Amino acid sequence: MKSPWPYSADTILRTPNVSDFTMSSKSNPRANSSHWLRTLLLLALLGALGWGAWVYHQIDAVGQVDEAQPADAIAVFGAAEYSGRPSPIFHARLDHAVGLYRKQIAPLIITLGGGSDKDSGNTEGGVGRDYLLAKGVPFANIIAETHSIDTEQQVHRLAAIAHEYDLHHIVVVSDATHLFRIRELCEDAGLDVYTSPRPALGHISSYDLGMRYFHEILSYTSLRLHIDETWVHRWLDGKGDN
Repeated sequence: MKSPWPYSADTILRTPNVSDFTMSSKSNPRANSSHWLRTLLLLALLGALGWGAWVYHQIDAVGQVDEAQPADAIAVFGAAEYSGRPSPIFHARLDHAVGLYRKQIAPLIITLGGGSDKDSGNTEGGVGRDYLLAKGVPFANIIAETHSIDTEQQVHRLAAIAHEYDLHHIVVVSDATHLFRIRELCEDAGLDVYTSPRPALGHISSYDLGMRYFHEILSYTSLRLHIDETWVHRWLDGKGDN
């Protein structure tokens, strides 16, 4: 009697062999390529997230410690100035430097930062020098650098000044989130520096703080990839502080 079931027991119980899967994979190369592309994208994303988390941790760790100690000079990294007056952030950096100077941390203060065509001839370094003079710091104890336009240039100018004046140890003053990148740039330039963050100004929103961290992570990444950081500043509306 003929069985009504169209399949034999041998067909049902047959174990698939490797060639079945190989043939299936070879028969659909587009799906295989898509799988590898998704894997590579996932790995790239995980790598970027891991890198960002590591840089965030470094920024946070450096910004929470004040390393100020006796040195040859105090260097204040420039921030915005408005018609010859320091912006609130630059004001806070300069006040912090004056406090360190009065504690006799160092006998010399270096102000860093140039200007643009929109600044009517004013420079961050020059405005910083004038502010320090008004605070009672003698002219002979101030060096104003007035040509740099970003953090990297400020470090290069600082290295040149340190070489010219035989300065071996420098306390660098800026925002807490800025100091990790400054420290790395200074080490690359052969400078021995101690980081000292300026005090916080009032309340800062979580969004603004997050954007500062994001700016620094992006700037440090572009530095290590040897990409001009100017595009980062422009993308993040770089009219703010370097």
